[in-house]
Amino acid sequence: MKIGLLARIEAKPEYADKVEAMLREAVALAEREQHTVTWFSFRQDATTFGVFDTFNDEQGRQAHLEGRIAAALMGAAQTMLRSAPVITPVDLLGVKVS
Repeated sequence: MKIGLLARIEAKPEYADKVEAMLREAVALAEREQHTVTWFSFRQDATTFGVFDTFNDEQGRQAHLEGRIAAALMGAAQTMLRSAPVITPVDLLGVKVS
């Protein structure tokens, strides 16, 4: 793992539970992505969610950005989110996985 993505997702209050359910179900899609090394979704507060995932190379990161999870998030932005997810590429400096 050398690189990753950090996404911040802000749900409209009335859709927060649906966004949570969507992120819980998205792990099944992440498991099918050949180049996604790790994938985490989380809830920060009542309406703020996030996704953090890692990849070995830029091709894997781009494949993920063009995949079904990203498409679902962008589709949800139309109705369930306050705005489009803020997706930031990151370089990993240190990793510990047990």
